[in-house]
Amino acid sequence: MLKHHRPWGFIALIMLGLGAFMLASTATAQTGEMPMIYTEEQAATVCYIEPTEELRQKLSAEEYAVLVQAATEPPFENAFWNNHRPGIYVDKIDGSPLFASSTKFDSGTGWPSFWAPIDAENIVLVKDSTYGMNRTEVRAKKSGGHLGHLFDDGPNPSGLRYCINSASLDFIPFQDLEKRGYKEYRSLF
Repeated sequence: MLKHHRPWGFIALIMLGLGAFMLASTATAQTGEMPMIYTEEQAATVCYIEPTEELRQKLSAEEYAVLVQAATEPPFENAFWNNHRPGIYVDKIDGSPLFASSTKFDSGTGWPSFWAPIDAENIVLVKDSTYGMNRTEVRAKKSGGHLGHLFDDGPNPSGLRYCINSASLDFIPFQDLEKRGYKEYRSLF
């Protein structure tokens, strides 16, 4: 059952919200720069997802709920939380490369977690204060789709955890990168 940002554990969500709030004062270890976190109004000028009937037909009900309506899929009950194969994860809507398995780690949360995106230019970070929490939403820049949230409790070298819904992703295995048009990403492995 999908949850529209409803708590899956009150204490856990409070802790996650505090971690996201602390993220605003954390610089990324890779660049030493503060990640740009947009307000909802600013984000609308950078990325926006149009909830069209065509998009509803293209996506499953779960994918549409996550990508368009910002729902959250259940932990440990999704396609990629325990995927350990080498490859890249791309935007389910338009195929933009988002994350590589080489930056994926087991966060224990039940969702795919990454310590860095393939290219930070492909994502947009948005302040999310829904349900009285302070979090950082992660969206796909080109499609505008909701991916998940960003927290500052990840491993080195970034210290970040991109907690991403499997329903927002498509996985391209390493051996299929070239035939699927992602040849340039073979160097990530």
